[in-house]
Amino acid sequence: MARPVERLLATAQNGLEVLRLGGLETGTVPSPYQIVESVPMYKLRRYFPPDSRPGKAPAGEPVLMVHPMMMSADMWDVTREDGAVGILHSAGLDPWVIDFGEPDKVEGGMRRTLADHLVGLNDAIDTVKKVTGRDVHVAGYSQGGMFCYQTVAYRRSKDVASIIAFGSPVDTLAALPMGIPPNLGAVAADFMADHVFNRLDIQGWMARTGFQMMDPLKTAKARLDFLRQLHDRQALLPREQQRRFLDSEGWIAWSGPAISELLKQFIAHNRMMTGGFAINGQLVTLTDITCPVLAFVGEVDDIGQPASVRGIRKAAPHADVYETMIRTGHFGLVVGSKASEITWPTVADWVLWLSGQSPMPSTVEPMNDQPEEEGESGVPLASRVVHGVGGASEVALTLARGAADAVGAAGKSIRTLAVETARTLPRLARLGQINDHTRISLGRIISEQARGAPDGEFLLFDGRVHTYEAVDRRINNVVRGLIDVGIRQGDHVGVLMETRPSALVAIAALSRLGAVAVLMPPDGDLAEAARLGGVSEILTDPTNLEAAGQLGLQVLVLGGGDSRRLQLPDGTDVVDMEQIDPEVVELPGWYRPNPGYARDRAFVAFSTVAGELVAKEITNFRWALSAFGTASTASIGRNDTVYCLTPLHHQSGLLVALGGAVVGGARIALSRGLRPDTFVQEVRQYGVTVVSYTWAMLADVIDDPGFALHGNHPVRVFIGSGMPTGLWQRVTEAFAPANVVEFYATTDGQAVLANVSGAKVGSKGRPLPGGGQIELGAYSAEEDLILEDERGFVQVAGTDEVGVLLARPRGPVDPSASVKRGVFAPADTWVSTESLFRRDADGDFWLVGTRSTAMHTARGVVFGEPITDAVSLIGAVDLAVTYRVPVGDHDVAITALTLRAGAAVTAADLTDALAELPVGLPPDIVHVVPELPLSATYRPVVNDLRAAGIPKAGRQTWCLDAASGQYKRLTPAVRAQFAGGQ
Repeated sequence: MARPVERLLATAQNGLEVLRLGGLETGTVPSPYQIVESVPMYKLRRYFPPDSRPGKAPAGEPVLMVHPMMMSADMWDVTREDGAVGILHSAGLDPWVIDFGEPDKVEGGMRRTLADHLVGLNDAIDTVKKVTGRDVHVAGYSQGGMFCYQTVAYRRSKDVASIIAFGSPVDTLAALPMGIPPNLGAVAADFMADHVFNRLDIQGWMARTGFQMMDPLKTAKARLDFLRQLHDRQALLPREQQRRFLDSEGWIAWSGPAISELLKQFIAHNRMMTGGFAINGQLVTLTDITCPVLAFVGEVDDIGQPASVRGIRKAAPHADVYETMIRTGHFGLVVGSKASEITWPTVADWVLWLSGQSPMPSTVEPMNDQPEEEGESGVPLASRVVHGVGGASEVALTLARGAADAVGAAGKSIRTLAVETARTLPRLARLGQINDHTRISLGRIISEQARGAPDGEFLLFDGRVHTYEAVDRRINNVVRGLIDVGIRQGDHVGVLMETRPSALVAIAALSRLGAVAVLMPPDGDLAEAARLGGVSEILTDPTNLEAAGQLGLQVLVLGGGDSRRLQLPDGTDVVDMEQIDPEVVELPGWYRPNPGYARDRAFVAFSTVAGELVAKEITNFRWALSAFGTASTASIGRNDTVYCLTPLHHQSGLLVALGGAVVGGARIALSRGLRPDTFVQEVRQYGVTVVSYTWAMLADVIDDPGFALHGNHPVRVFIGSGMPTGLWQRVTEAFAPANVVEFYATTDGQAVLANVSGAKVGSKGRPLPGGGQIELGAYSAEEDLILEDERGFVQVAGTDEVGVLLARPRGPVDPSASVKRGVFAPADTWVSTESLFRRDADGDFWLVGTRSTAMHTARGVVFGEPITDAVSLIGAVDLAVTYRVPVGDHDVAITALTLRAGAAVTAADLTDALAELPVGLPPDIVHVVPELPLSATYRPVVNDLRAAGIPKAGRQTWCLDAASGQYKRLTPAVRAQFAGGQ
């Protein structure tokens, strides 16, 4: 009877000690350390500081350990003998710990941001390097490992010997805890960041409870085991320090701003994978990590799941990445028996290996690229149950796992469709509601985004980031400056600026004021542009000041930011907008922000037609149609970064890139111009997900000898118009799985088509929802007539028949447009685009050409676009263009092409490619040219080729043998027949 009584008494005695002290007294003492640096953000501890007396051995390789925000820095020394600092010290290393403290007990601590932690860690690395004189190994657990990745990328691996991360997620959306679907997780994280943690901090007890609820079975089992052994003090003491740490002592508060930034940047936007996350306004990408990386992977870790942790392999393609797999959960990676037996000895061996003092650890192996498995969602529930409880039948678990995967796979597409529908439908609904009297403009949409997400990142340029609120405030200040110099609503103001933030602000400010921004091409005829645009003032930057001064108009200079007095070469003063204090400008009674109606003229852009500058008026409706249409068809949202490669004075930059980004609430990255040597670097630095293009622009990147993609890239879609079919294929192959969304839009915006899926290379797709009604009128190319039926109405073109694209107008109609009435019904009104299309059996539209470019050869009608598309698909062809050369009373149809480096094309290649054109006839002559000159928008220019007439005979010039349908080498005799009109 004595034994039960003794057990009861021991249980009572130990239980009372736990109630009074929070746990059993173990008698252990912390490892000794010295505070090397103490600043408001952190304290830097050096454990087991070396003895500086002469003859003492120097300290070993420094290892700086980083704790996550919710855990105390004491986690590295939970038990002196089995803790991290003790084991590393015994192995001859120099352990350091950064202690961010308890933010709720520090003045201003609960206002700390994520960037504050990263900048603090960056400074701590500098200090360790300075004190020890050695490169630093940085090691972080969970979010602390994320800190390590981000900070080392921020400092471009300077003074860092390696990164060691324990259960640290990188590809956060690859596998969220508890099997949360990625789409749902991203949306929830974004919502929590914007609407919860901007008002709420997390206290220590909340962090502890949340961590324990991640694995409630294990938590319950641990507590039950503790109660069952409460009588046996000796059995409990070895794990008592760890139990107390997890149950109470180890948890600290999180500041709301830091949590909000974590959720937004690295869960909702997954920017450790895509790049483009901001540290103090500087944009950072993990591709800048070049030091070795060792990632510890918990086989049953449901917080830092294996698929997420292994994302570092793709995110840091320039680093040598290794891994150590341990069958344990999240906390077990760094504290506990597995950690003392495997983790910390492996860390010690890793550091010694890198310093050349020992062989590579047997527990470390290179991390390989992980194949993506359909339906994979991280650590299965079955594995967590087995690890926590055990004893279940393997057969039952296999069946359960299979059923769960099947349900997940079936629901994946439904979830994706639901998210995209929820994002797209409101935009299309708003677009459909726009009429002549709707107030809509670029300035208005930016205001809306700034009110809805003031801290949302908007403008990226030269590696820096600006928020919607900051840009909106700058726009309002420029509006006050414009009012101060006399600009009023409706005035036409020339904008002559390089693509930079000040240019975007200037255009948006004119929109907000209700003035018309005349977008003047810096490389065009400025005097003619000013005349056509009705310009009375020029808003320019210092770069274009001299050119603007030659126009004889009032010159306003924006940008530069210094206090110098600006003058033109002739001594004439100009207005320096930077010197106007917006605070002292009194707004007139007539001013109302964003007064523009949909019908109002908003911009004037320019293009060159037949060598002459032509002004294109763009209404607010036209801008909104392109902006909402782009955002909808490309599914642009807050997670996206749109890379604007075209200048803002070009319609593609203004309507597609800027418009789509603003309407989608996305970020827009402005480029100083297309440079193949910086393209990939900027894509990763900015985290670019959407790339805008025009025509053959991307050929400069794809075909550059130095172009190479290593590892992961963030691009998911290319948007633009006119991409050659061959280049289209090369782009999608290089950037797989990204696709191309090709647009076609008339200048007045009455007809808009979009190839959303990208499945049919070269197709212009289908009419944009909300963009108005489009039809294809039957057309006789031989007679250049739109065909009518017996009642006098226009016939509708059949499948794969050439027709004229007709659009039912919405909003103002361009005075120069070809307006037709009574087309398909009495008194109806349609606008003829004068463009020729065919519509395939699926309803997709394919550009054939225009009425003016149809070629009437001796054999019949030839359409240029189908020929160019077919020839461009030949693997050896770089670019191609088809044009006419008039000879006598008919045309000679000629296709010119350039070859890719080291490639050659044969007559058989041409015959096969042009054998089955969907409409029209093949060209008379095909020839290889050294180069095809491109316009400023990267469109092939044929003026010189046309002026040169019939190509000379040669080895790389072929003509069509009408009898056999095959291409043969062009001889001088046959050329003479073409030149003579025979």
